[in-house]
Amino acid sequence: MLDTFTLRVAFGLIASCVLVLFYVATYRSTRSAYSGWWCVSLACFVGGALLYLFNGTPLQVVANPLGNAIGVSGAGGVWAAAASLRGRAMPTWQLAIAPAVVLAAALLDDPANDVWSGGAIYLAAMALLIGLSSWELCCHLAGRIPDLAQESVDFAIRAMAITSGTIAAFYLARALVFVMAGPGSDLFVRGFGPPPTTLLTLVLLVVVTFSMATLGHAQQTTELRVRATRDPLTGLLNRAEFCRAAQREIDRSRAGAGVAVLVADLDRFKSLNDSAGHAAGDRALSAFAEACEAVVGARGLAGRLGGDEFVLLTPAEDPEEVAAAIGREYGGGEPLPTVSFGIAVGGGPGEDVDDLIARADAALYRAKAGGRARIAR
Repeated sequence: MLDTFTLRVAFGLIASCVLVLFYVATYRSTRSAYSGWWCVSLACFVGGALLYLFNGTPLQVVANPLGNAIGVSGAGGVWAAAASLRGRAMPTWQLAIAPAVVLAAALLDDPANDVWSGGAIYLAAMALLIGLSSWELCCHLAGRIPDLAQESVDFAIRAMAITSGTIAAFYLARALVFVMAGPGSDLFVRGFGPPPTTLLTLVLLVVVTFSMATLGHAQQTTELRVRATRDPLTGLLNRAEFCRAAQREIDRSRAGAGVAVLVADLDRFKSLNDSAGHAAGDRALSAFAEACEAVVGARGLAGRLGGDEFVLLTPAEDPEEVAAAIGREYGGGEPLPTVSFGIAVGGGPGEDVDDLIARADAALYRAKAGGRARIAR
């Protein structure tokens, strides 16, 4: 039988070294959320392992429940790290629920005399949180577009998903055996006690060490790409990226089918800024951007040209209806400035996106000259 105390000391030392290396070599260079959350997780796992060393001493009554809660906090960090790869930020209060429940369950049991005080709740929480991290990674992998240049990233995500899923299943089995056979049973001690758990966690460290640099740098690259191609206020494509993407769509379109470019402008936007302040203007811009995304969605492109001017690319079938639908979606909330649209239809090889935008812009001026809140070609 492997000595639990020695294994925990070894795990604490290895995890501490990995934490320092992650922080210095990966997090400080990338500042990626994935790397940051894993640093938090490792710090929690090290802290929990150190607190368990006080089992069998007078401090067990406090150290053991805290070790459980901090360990579950580490599992929550693993979940948050996985979610960050999908661009999801986990609220702090949401991550605090499981540790609080685990701490309360342990304190309300018999922590002074039982090292497994609140054990069933602790094991179930670990299984749940690590299982959620595996689910997040699987969802992220399913949503990725296959790319030979990103094979190493896909492999790292897949390895983390499989490893975290295996550990979640192990903790679920621990919880079931704990409840049905008890922590003192031979099955639990030999198959699901601290020694095999510590060894399995060391395997997780190996996989994390492999994936950390790859996924941390990949996340940083994605964030930089978003900053370079998206408008920071509305989240729509910036002008340069819209023109690049739109030109590709125009070149792919058939001359007979074609595309429509819509240029939209918020009427009397400057008056809104002057009278209600820039915050009100920003809200109006964001609301219109959300309306564009809701209506155009995956069937077209939406971008911000600058100021209060927006541009959209849609199929050429009925651009007026697209403009009307955006107006209805946009006008459903608080009082907002009206919108004028200019439309140009074209497409096919040889068509230039800048020419289409210029024609749509000219139509926009005709719409404004006709009384604003209008749609013109």
